[in-house]
Amino acid sequence: MLLPRLSLLLTLLFSCTIVQAQELKKAFKFSTFYAAVNGGNSVSDQTTYSVTSGLTQETIATPFDYSLSMGVRKIARFGYENRAQAFYDGSETSWSADANIGKRNGIEFLGEVTYERQQGKEFFNQHHFFRYIGDKVMAKVEYVEDGFADIEYFEASQRFRLKLGNKFSLHAGVAQRISEPYGYDPLEEWKLSNGDIHYTYLAIEEGYSHNLTTGEYLAPDGTVVATNTEVWEAVTIPNILSEYTARKRNELSRQWNYSVVAGFDFYHFTDDFWFHSWGNVLPYHYDTGGEYMYHNTVNGQWLDYSGGLIFGHRFNKHLGVFLEGRYYKYWNREWYNFKCGANYVIF
Repeated sequence: MLLPRLSLLLTLLFSCTIVQAQELKKAFKFSTFYAAVNGGNSVSDQTTYSVTSGLTQETIATPFDYSLSMGVRKIARFGYENRAQAFYDGSETSWSADANIGKRNGIEFLGEVTYERQQGKEFFNQHHFFRYIGDKVMAKVEYVEDGFADIEYFEASQRFRLKLGNKFSLHAGVAQRISEPYGYDPLEEWKLSNGDIHYTYLAIEEGYSHNLTTGEYLAPDGTVVATNTEVWEAVTIPNILSEYTARKRNELSRQWNYSVVAGFDFYHFTDDFWFHSWGNVLPYHYDTGGEYMYHNTVNGQWLDYSGGLIFGHRFNKHLGVFLEGRYYKYWNREWYNFKCGANYVIF
């Protein structure tokens, strides 16, 4: 399609022009490359008991938690961000990196991948971005994959910026996103009029069968997956539905989204009080007419938005409070983090 090529070309040309205007060494000056391993024990072993065939017990052990991280970053710290550690270890949560505008104008970037295991479940996360901030224009290319939140997308945006003083900025422009066809439901064609699923026919279509003589349910390779209806409906069918929907989604190509985007950034800092907030809204999305566009799910337009807030206040030498959070809602999928609390120092 012409529009995807033009949008990528626009961002790449914009970025290349900026990089050529500055020396490569200067662009990477003060950046940090890092790699780290973090680990620790997970939840304690659990003992379960059964009296079906006499008293038996089983110990369920959860493997230890760990994370493997590596990346490169060049992001100027805001006034409230004190470097508490001598080294980057991959566990940092610099939410200000999600802001539209950095501490200083110019080029900033982040490239980070993390493979982690939490309570026996494995996740792969990655976050990469390259952004340029100027007094009148700004551009950003970003890729996000959050296995824990089950979200993955690529986004590029080009915006005009209006500075209102030294603390507040408004900006607006266009954004291009690539993602899986969120909103597409592979089970829709199998639903009955009452909302239930024709799971028996779906299972047969997937190659499963039922031996009426023995009462066993068989997988496509002939393996016995259930010996009665209760196990078939409670265990096997949910697995079939999960595998079916995942496969059908993976068979579809990525979808392009072309949107209008507008946002703001506000930053105020003193030693005793700081307030940093930002927000984005994507109110209009161009409908390319694709079969699996999100437009078809919502029958028209929808509203995507994101934002963040970092607040801190020291009332005196002893007492202080803080509040930090960020929130995203894209394609009716939500993911967010927050923390708040108070500190009281005795001396």
